[in-house]
Amino acid sequence: MRCGAALACAVLALAAAGPAAAADEALWTLLRAGGQVIMLRHAGTDGTPGDPPGARFGDCATQRNLPRRAASRPGKSARRCARTRFPSAACSPAHGAAAWRPRSAFGRAEPLSTLLGGPRDPTSIETRVRALRPLLGAAPVGGNLVLVTHGFTILDVTGERVAEGEMAIFTPQAENRFTLAGHLMAGGPPR
Repeated sequence: MRCGAALACAVLALAAAGPAAAADEALWTLLRAGGQVIMLRHAGTDGTPGDPPGARFGDCATQRNLPRRAASRPGKSARRCARTRFPSAACSPAHGAAAWRPRSAFGRAEPLSTLLGGPRDPTSIETRVRALRPLLGAAPVGGNLVLVTHGFTILDVTGERVAEGEMAIFTPQAENRFTLAGHLMAGGPPR
């Protein structure tokens, strides 16, 4: 009886919150089940346009950085809200050391050069697309795969525009195919 009442209250709360809250909750439920690929655009930067001259991947002192609190909040919130582990995470080399700190959010994130947002020439873009589409088409085992990257990379590979700190969630369909499950802001729990 208590479970039925609790379920009814949850359904009523979602209905009162509107369709957006229900859609968000459905995406969090999908993430808890695992097998999804998440492309997460890094959180907001410090407002400067790109890294300064001489910036080196892996050396925080040479790169522009995110405000410290913003750096790991999206991943920690996503992990907590989805109540799931992200056993696989990869990040743009620009994010591995300084810009987003995915290691503190996901525990471990391997740098993957194809997650860089540049260079922006057609050959480089096509190379990234060819390298990343197989990751989106293959269902991860034991959880979800998180790819921490740049807005341009997500747009090039999937056609989706995402805000800073937003996740685009894809359901793998095999053979380089995938479908968009939806978008979630990673910085906060579903309401």
